[in-house]
Amino acid sequence: MRTLQRKLLRDLAGLKGQVAAIATVIGAGVMVLIITVTSQEAITLSQERFYREQRFADLFVGLTRAPDHVAARLEALPGVDRVQTRVVAPVRLEVAGFEDPVRGQLLSLPAIGGQPRLNRLHLRRGRLPEPGRNQEVVVGEPFAEAHGLALGDRITAIIHGRQERLNVVGVALSPEFVYQVGPADLLPDYARHGVFWMNRQALGSAHDMEGAFNDVVLSLQSGADPGRVIAGVDRILARYGGRGAHGRMEQTSHRFLHEEVTQLGNMAVALPTIFLGVAAFLLSVFLGRVVRNQRQEVAALKAFGYGNPRIGAYYAQFTGLVVLLGCALGVGLGAWAARGVAALYMEYFRFPVMDFRLRPGVLLLAVGVAAGAAAVGVAHAVRGVVRMPPAEAMRPPVPGTFHHGWLERFGLLARLGQGSRIIVRNLARHRLKASLSTLGIGLSGALLLVGGYQFGAVDRLIDTQYRVLQKMDVDVPFTEPTPERALAELRHYPGVRHAEGYRQVAVRLNHGPRSERIAILGMEAASGLRGLRDEQLGELRLPPAGLLMTDYLAEQLAAEPGDRLEVEVLEGERSRSLVTLVETVEEPVGVGAYMERRALNRLLGEGPALNGAWLLVDTAQEEALFRQLQAAPRVGGVGLVQESERAIRAYIGDTVLTMMAILLLLAGSIAFAVAYNNARIALAERARELATLRVLGLRRAEVAWILVGEIGLISLLAIPLGWGLGTFMAWLLSQVMSMDLLRIPFVITPSAYALSALGVIVASLLSIGLVARRLYRLDMLNALKSVE
Repeated sequence: MRTLQRKLLRDLAGLKGQVAAIATVIGAGVMVLIITVTSQEAITLSQERFYREQRFADLFVGLTRAPDHVAARLEALPGVDRVQTRVVAPVRLEVAGFEDPVRGQLLSLPAIGGQPRLNRLHLRRGRLPEPGRNQEVVVGEPFAEAHGLALGDRITAIIHGRQERLNVVGVALSPEFVYQVGPADLLPDYARHGVFWMNRQALGSAHDMEGAFNDVVLSLQSGADPGRVIAGVDRILARYGGRGAHGRMEQTSHRFLHEEVTQLGNMAVALPTIFLGVAAFLLSVFLGRVVRNQRQEVAALKAFGYGNPRIGAYYAQFTGLVVLLGCALGVGLGAWAARGVAALYMEYFRFPVMDFRLRPGVLLLAVGVAAGAAAVGVAHAVRGVVRMPPAEAMRPPVPGTFHHGWLERFGLLARLGQGSRIIVRNLARHRLKASLSTLGIGLSGALLLVGGYQFGAVDRLIDTQYRVLQKMDVDVPFTEPTPERALAELRHYPGVRHAEGYRQVAVRLNHGPRSERIAILGMEAASGLRGLRDEQLGELRLPPAGLLMTDYLAEQLAAEPGDRLEVEVLEGERSRSLVTLVETVEEPVGVGAYMERRALNRLLGEGPALNGAWLLVDTAQEEALFRQLQAAPRVGGVGLVQESERAIRAYIGDTVLTMMAILLLLAGSIAFAVAYNNARIALAERARELATLRVLGLRRAEVAWILVGEIGLISLLAIPLGWGLGTFMAWLLSQVMSMDLLRIPFVITPSAYALSALGVIVASLLSIGLVARRLYRLDMLNALKSVE
């Protein structure tokens, strides 16, 4: 075995503790990179495959009613490839053994052929409805699983006020409902919302749509201009109550899917950068100190004829082995964890198959990024090695020039014991080394703060949304705009303690070149059940005219209070009006715009109408209330706010907090690795000094205090530094993870700061315990022989 190879193995064995510590940090970065990139690829590949095989549409448009012959005009538009008209209807359901209200959506299937031309069904079990069998339906797999429905089961449905008994003949998935949510929901609730498909003739007859359609999807030819096609579709369907064609980005399922993929992409950049940045810094400090401790060895190698390239290559190999060890650890844990994370996403994004695979390209990316970070970190130390002349390297480092500092001049050190004075003087005279050690431990504390921040911020998010903003118990949407007197009827239903009506309308908000499709919610000026809050969570009152919107939406539109926005109503007469943005509101979940209800009625050119109500109810009478609401013909469904809260808690717990729990565990490991690495290096550098003090008569405990006290003081100084760095990282992460679905608020609780400090203290105490054991076994004779 060659000389340098033997030296490499001896050095790795002698520094195994520090090597393992840095490899842990590198492994954490590689693991996070593999989890985020692999999860993103799994969702993207599964999406692309499902969309392609089931012919997912490019454009979507709802309308009031159009005769079937209009489809030919749509298909004749330049750029249109295929057109599929259909009937879409809301439905209320009764499932045996399930007492809560259930909402659903019925979509028609072609009378001939069964499968639609676009948005085809992927059958998991059973078959499509046969022609002439009007009671047969195919049910979406998530709803079937939630209720244990089997082929041949029957469910009761209320379609357009008429009760029907439906027979389940198939279970399917659709590319249109990969992320299956109700019309006003943000998260899936498979037990209370389902999707069904039945024959066109049966649904058309039940919904008064014989020979007509109220929804259409289109695919585009390659190279077609979507904007021109949308304009043509809107022009044709305007007289039939068209609500504005839109592309995939405004289709609910696709938009949520796109947001999640984008967020994973952002995390794949931000989180590994943080972890690998810490690893690069630690490698630089570690290797720089190793080189300083091996000055004589380097000089001897050069004296025996080893040139700069070979010595530089030796330290590069040393670094490379540390990186490979960290990558092996990160790849193994990352591959295991990524499969589990992908399974979590399958609960929310329903593909026939999750296309999960750990591609060699991802492994090469992870290893390449880790190696690149390490190369940046050790470049300076290696450059210093190869430039060191042999004669200089044979000599000990030139002692520093020391003088009395301000601590001595003001007599502050006189109050300290001898050991404590040595600690303070050593740190003051080696400020750079002390600063780097403090920064390293501070970075580990920052990672702990980032992990703890997520848990507190999520609690604040949910409490704000469901304790401050949404105080209602039940949301009751109507099938169509209804006179205001419907509210008085609801107040007499059993268990209703308070009721407020609202009017919601789909619009397109235009501000300069920017445009967003959104729903304006009209409600009482000072609603008791649906709050509006400013940035400081102060209560807002709706003005008699003008618009309020969430700050996230205002940012998307580049709008500020006082700006005039064009409101294009996407139903009825499709009017256009200019409305002033009065103020922005702070909301952590979803995006929205708000007006005083009667002002919105005036904007729509109608009387005091509602299309929904919020109820505060007596839980003891919920069952009777739900039965009466189920029987009401104008009620389109019943939404339980408590279940929405449960769903969002489950979603965040399964996705965001699962990821953050992994990061918190990694951060804790890194905190120990960094503290232990720093303590071991401090012992190696000061072994001769500590042995000398023992020979001079200091007791073992006094000598130990010099090392332990220095490590403890550095750790204490690192805590506030870690708080500052962690606060910045948490803010950066909150910006990266903001999306339409939810925005994690930038709120760091005292418990997060306490967790960061506690993690650093515990890691330092464990490190001190391990190093103190080595100190007590220190061979003073060998330590005194070492070069000073």
